[in-house]
Amino acid sequence: MPRSRPLTVAAVLLATLGTLAVGVAMAQQPSKGEQALKYRKAVYQAIAWNMGPMGAMAQDKMPYDATEFARRAENVAHLTPMLDESYIAETRELADSKLKPEMWTNRADFDQKMRTLADKSNKLATVAKGGDAAASKAAFMELGNACKDCHDKYRNK
Repeated sequence: MPRSRPLTVAAVLLATLGTLAVGVAMAQQPSKGEQALKYRKAVYQAIAWNMGPMGAMAQDKMPYDATEFARRAENVAHLTPMLDESYIAETRELADSKLKPEMWTNRADFDQKMRTLADKSNKLATVAKGGDAAASKAAFMELGNACKDCHDKYRNK
């Protein structure tokens, strides 16, 4: 019998440590809001990644490459609708969010701006496929204005 007592103590210690480890791991899991905000920022980062070169081409800071412009425009058109699902109530009070509180009281206007963003990004992708530099640049500026319109009203600097 003397041997079973140390094994029992060891088993209890292992079980206790395992429970503590699970508790710590669960405490470190990001909340639904934190996950949504991280997702939102990642989508915006991917949009910015594609908008940068198009902006440089639209402003004649780099040579216009119709194929590259169209590829990036298509990427943005796929990304912009993904933003909708990241604007959930659980992100409302998060300190890392740059969203102004007015968005929550003007949700219909915000949602319309998001639809406009998606519409303008789809238009840009369609126009860019045609390869016309002037038309692509004009459509890019329309998309940029849609971004600015929403940022001016609902994004903290």
